[in-house]
Amino acid sequence: MTDPRPAPSAAPLAALLAVAGAAHFLAPGPFDAIVPHALPGRARTWTYLSGAAELAVAATLAAPRTRRTGGLLAAGLFAAVLPANIQMALDWHDKAPALRAAAWSRVPLQVPLITRSLRIARG
Repeated sequence: MTDPRPAPSAAPLAALLAVAGAAHFLAPGPFDAIVPHALPGRARTWTYLSGAAELAVAATLAAPRTRRTGGLLAAGLFAAVLPANIQMALDWHDKAPALRAAAWSRVPLQVPLITRSLRIARG
């Protein structure tokens, strides 16, 4: 069964990824802090790699010729960063209740981001 709704605009998602990707380079510290501890190597390396991936995916979403691929890549990227969001929520166990709630709210937020990405990929 096909989805009768038109594909959503890719522009907001491309902008979100571009801003987030740039932030990884402009202010890497908060991103370093949420790199899952199980990953090998330095957190900063993972921060820069994920920032570069976000910028690359933003570019593929922005270009009509690569939008389908960009949607698929965005869905994969949002799934891949889920462990970092979980790590952040776990690490913030001693923060104020509002901050803990904000951290945990990022986890289910991945679902609509992945869903939107897949709808964009379907065109």
